[in-house]
Amino acid sequence: MQVMQDSNSSGFNTNFNSSTMTPQVDFPHNGIPSNPIIACLTMTLGILFNVVALIILINAYTRFRRRSKATFLLFASSLVVTDLTGHVVSGGLVLRRYSTANLTSQDGPTNPDSPCQFLGGCLVFFGLCPLFLGCAMAAERCLGVTNPLLHARLVTTARTKIALSMTWFLALCVALLPVFQLGDYTYQYPGTWCFIKVMDTNAKDLTFVMLFSGLALSSLALAFICNTISGLTLIRARLKKNSSSQRFSARSHDTEMVVQLVGIMVTSCICWSPLL
Repeated sequence: MQVMQDSNSSGFNTNFNSSTMTPQVDFPHNGIPSNPIIACLTMTLGILFNVVALIILINAYTRFRRRSKATFLLFASSLVVTDLTGHVVSGGLVLRRYSTANLTSQDGPTNPDSPCQFLGGCLVFFGLCPLFLGCAMAAERCLGVTNPLLHARLVTTARTKIALSMTWFLALCVALLPVFQLGDYTYQYPGTWCFIKVMDTNAKDLTFVMLFSGLALSSLALAFICNTISGLTLIRARLKKNSSSQRFSARSHDTEMVVQLVGIMVTSCICWSPLL
């Protein structure tokens, strides 16, 4: 996400509205901007916040023995690790682009090279993974809140790890589609990052764009539905006065987790909805 923020701060919107925009890099003035402060700052903040969150989650995971809480923390830790890795990898590639590009050249790259393809694939992979994981966490909590007995039978640590592996594998498959000539990655303004080709597209490019956007928006929509159902269920439970103290304690844990999920969902919507 820090890569996309950097592009916006460098004038991406102005270039997007231009009638002469092409999928290749448009280098105004004297080539690529030579000041990577915003990209470095956002990458550093992202890494710092994720490291702090990961430490908190690891400590919490060792304290809580309740299976539903442990499952939620496993999902949350995987989400933080994935996002942290995304910041490190994509941020490092962007900073490398700043340091190695010819900043005085008037001619930008006309065709995406291997580093561009790799960076585009990383952004798609590390972009989809948090959305998929947020959706999976919301679905897991919805099942736990609405049907605790079924949740206890179905949700285990082993199955959670399988679900995590499938989530990462699905995101990887989507990111690798351009390798099989379905879609393409290209340099985006101001030439410091690469992403899905969205201008002058052919049928394959359009299919890739629709697949990426469809999966991402579907994940956000499903997370919204699951979190809404969980929230309404917890509200109805709190309105009942005949629940035992033990049940109330369990519901308190559920409320805490749902509130955290809503925060993740809102953050994802703010970051991704404009792009999608």
